Amino acid sequence: MSSDVAVRIDRVGKRYGRHWALRDCTLSLPAGRVIALVGANGAGKTTLLHLALGLMAPTEGTVSLLGAPLRPGRPRTLSQVGFVAQDHPLYRGFTVAEMLRYGRETNTRFDRAGAERRLRDLGIPLERRTGRLSGGQQAQVALTLALAKQPRLLVLDEPVASLDPLARREFMKTLVAAVAETDVTVLLSSHVVTELERICDHLVLLGGGRVRLAGDIDDLLAGHRLLTGPRIDDDALDGLVAATHGDRVSHLLVRRPAGAPTHPRWEDHPVNLEELVLAYLEGQD
Repeated sequence: MSSDVAVRIDRVGKRYGRHWALRDCTLSLPAGRVIALVGANGAGKTTLLHLALGLMAPTEGTVSLLGAPLRPGRPRTLSQVGFVAQDHPLYRGFTVAEMLRYGRETNTRFDRAGAERRLRDLGIPLERRTGRLSGGQQAQVALTLALAKQPRLLVLDEPVASLDPLARREFMKTLVAAVAETDVTVLLSSHVVTELERICDHLVLLGGGRVRLAGDIDDLLAGHRLLTGPRIDDDALDGLVAATHGDRVSHLLVRRPAGAPTHPRWEDHPVNLEELVLAYLEGQD
């Protein structure tokens, strides 16, 4: 990529009527990375994805894609972006082969031969109508169509939400393999944090329409610790993110790098991605 930033979001807000879905969001999404977008329902994830795609304009602020200001509906911009929505929209009466033909006719850089090869490797019949495929197969076809555009940015909005665990694993394996073969930037929204931890290297966490946490996952995990020790008041510790208390014991997640000194009566443990995400989400309740 010519730039080290795939999407730049500067002081962006999006309002629907009187309701602000996003407010004062500033982000730089690094190019060539797999970026996890997480947040509770209603946090503004889908709105952020649509802004990054150019499917809508912000109420305030600016969005840049691949170094250029983004204007909704620009053909040049849309040709560089692949999108897979949660419901995997396909023309159900089309065969898989007809979907590939449609993709080739509507996208100048469409790699039909590569798409056919990928689907055959997955055991998906090209002559079958998409409406007769399983949910997992439909997801794979939608992903294959998006990848065949040879996009520079691939946006996935809850693509595995309706899939069973086996289909979800197969979808993620296909995604990982595709990323390994290209320099595509992936922005992936999902509630399945365990899946994200395996494939993503950057995190954006939204809460209440604002960015609550963003950065490389390794850096974020290294900068937080789980502490267990004698019960204390919630306000007694700097950098506190979340706390649970028993009669005599407190469990705290704090912003603190590994090796920072703690009280000798406290145990200090590393944090995993799921613990980190849940702590920040619970902190918005």
